[in-house]
Amino acid sequence: MSASCVTTRKRAWRVLPVVALLGGMLLVGAPAGAAAPRWPTCNPNVGLIGYSDALDKQTYAATDIGGLSGMVYDAARDVYYSLVDGQGTTAARIYTLRIPQTQSGLGAPVVTAVTTLLNANGAPFTGANFDGEGLTLATNGDWLIASETEPSLRRFARDGRLLAELPVPQRFKVAPAGQAVHNAAFEGVSLSPSGKSLFVVMEAPLGPDGYTLTGKGRNRILRYVPDNSGLNFHLAAEYYYQTQALQAVSDVLALSDDRLLVLERSYVPGYGNTVRVFSATLTNAADVSAIAALGSSKATPVPKTLLVDIAGCPDAGVPNRQPQPNRLLDNYEALAWGRSINGERTLLLVSDDNFNPAQTTRVLALSVPTRALVGRGW
Repeated sequence: MSASCVTTRKRAWRVLPVVALLGGMLLVGAPAGAAAPRWPTCNPNVGLIGYSDALDKQTYAATDIGGLSGMVYDAARDVYYSLVDGQGTTAARIYTLRIPQTQSGLGAPVVTAVTTLLNANGAPFTGANFDGEGLTLATNGDWLIASETEPSLRRFARDGRLLAELPVPQRFKVAPAGQAVHNAAFEGVSLSPSGKSLFVVMEAPLGPDGYTLTGKGRNRILRYVPDNSGLNFHLAAEYYYQTQALQAVSDVLALSDDRLLVLERSYVPGYGNTVRVFSATLTNAADVSAIAALGSSKATPVPKTLLVDIAGCPDAGVPNRQPQPNRLLDNYEALAWGRSINGERTLLLVSDDNFNPAQTTRVLALSVPTRALVGRGW
């Protein structure tokens, strides 16, 4: 869609007692003594807690902070881990972050450590052989990481040592070795709270699966299950997930063993990004692993419902470097839970700036009341 097709509408939203825009950080809160914060709303179920651009174009330990394509919250240590995707010949790495979240809003994220990811020989992975896209925690705290270069699934210790390679079926390899499209393979990974299901999402369809006549992607979700150790996984099933028209999948967040949040996004030059989060259910979903081409089968996609469209959130005059239908928007690629505040889940989205001067590294925090996820697996 071209910029000329976009109609700008002013969105009214109630100004709360405390609203501060300072140093790229939006705080929205309630006065002292208030029972609970009430956020400006993106829709009746989801509120905007705030955003921070504090990490944008910063450095840490002689590394560029950017390309953040996966994130996970470690509740036991109250830290976040964020995965960097390919950056040329620089080392693949994970940043450890602290992200303040209180009843007053979202604070500025702070990097506290950087860890280089090492191959079996102890040498760093680089952008030439590793493109980190998805990150989750194993039950023992190890990192489970999806790279779309090959693609691959690997388990790393928190000091960056490679511990194991998970099996990947041949057809999910990038063509011509397999049927996946270059730079559109494994894009997100999430372990269910029970530890019994490891979900991996494809950014785009396999070649034979393709798109519908209206441009909806016939993507696959892979479900791995662990052995008794909880650390070694094998592929158990594949599910048919259909994207919105002209959208790609960026990340997945498991609510349970059969309920997922799926992040979809797209970008059109001159218009900007579209970013939506959907709730998908796998209850009674058919295993499509035996189907060679989803388009030529009678398979039906798993049911999904829209949780939030970021374009519906109040933008509060957020600065940005390129046209966007909503100034909060950028290339969001990571989805993670944050702390719970007064019974509401905090959902964080992180944008991947691709180390591009025209894009922004941004952390966006949304409130999702438990009632919004009732019946959706939480």
